[in-house]
Amino acid sequence: MKSETYSVRALGSSDIQTMREMLAAFGEAFEDKPTYTQQQPTDTYLKELLSSPTFIAVAALSEAKVIGGLAAYVLPKFEQARSEIYIYDLAVLESHRRQGIATAMIQELKKLAKTLGAYVIFVQADHGDDPAISLYTKLGVREDVLHFDILPGDGGA
Repeated sequence: MKSETYSVRALGSSDIQTMREMLAAFGEAFEDKPTYTQQQPTDTYLKELLSSPTFIAVAALSEAKVIGGLAAYVLPKFEQARSEIYIYDLAVLESHRRQGIATAMIQELKKLAKTLGAYVIFVQADHGDDPAISLYTKLGVREDVLHFDILPGDGGA
């Protein structure tokens, strides 16, 4: 395991190129480059997304290169005046794993969540993704739930 220095920071509206590099890192880490690189949004879209109070992007960088990323959504609640945060994607490039980078990105998100007044951060993990399950078990409380995808429109699932 190679030890290195890296930094972790939240992205803002001026970080469009870093966000594009983060998308490429997701594509590489998830072995799904087409989804993350072939139809990327325009600069205007990314600037608006990175400016949104309901979207959070955290990047891990080593020597100005994106080596990991976290994308999360702030979900305003209706039953009380509070929010929760959903980690939608979290990845570290394979060559940089097992160095605490994912944990550092989650720690940065925890700081942001506190300043935003969020009461909880939640994330899903797939059965069989043992490294993710181990990481999330170390940082939080596990709940076993079922997940359903419902397609928009009049048709069935």
